[in-house]
Amino acid sequence: MYCAACGTPLAPGLSYCNRCGTSLKERSSEVKPVPVVSYLTAITIIGIVGLSLMLGGAIALKSAGDFHEDLIGFFMFMTFTIVGVVELSLCRQLSRLNRTAEKRETAPSLMHAGVPNEIRGQLPRALGEPVPSVTENTTRTLQYSRDEPR
Repeated sequence: MYCAACGTPLAPGLSYCNRCGTSLKERSSEVKPVPVVSYLTAITIIGIVGLSLMLGGAIALKSAGDFHEDLIGFFMFMTFTIVGVVELSLCRQLSRLNRTAEKRETAPSLMHAGVPNEIRGQLPRALGEPVPSVTENTTRTLQYSRDEPR
């Protein structure tokens, strides 16, 4: 099994990734479904209610209020603009949810056993094993330089 965040191979039974610290309990549970149906329902209901409010309001303003046609046209334009902005924002949020759900589904499948170590990351180590130093056996002390011939 590999970490979904960094791709490091994981030992079974871990709660957190040794490399990046991501909680593995949340990742291992089932992916929550994207509420597509609720967004589509909201888009439909807001569209129908908004258009009926626009047309019904225009009829009520004309017959009961006896307003001028220019004022009724302005009312219809503003109502249509407000409903359109709400519809576009709901559609945008729905597309964001779909994109994040697609990323969540494809990310773990990218890291598999055939990926080289440079991409996949380091192999997990036992807890007692020290991490090798980059500068180990590469530095010189003053004792060595004093003993060298000139």
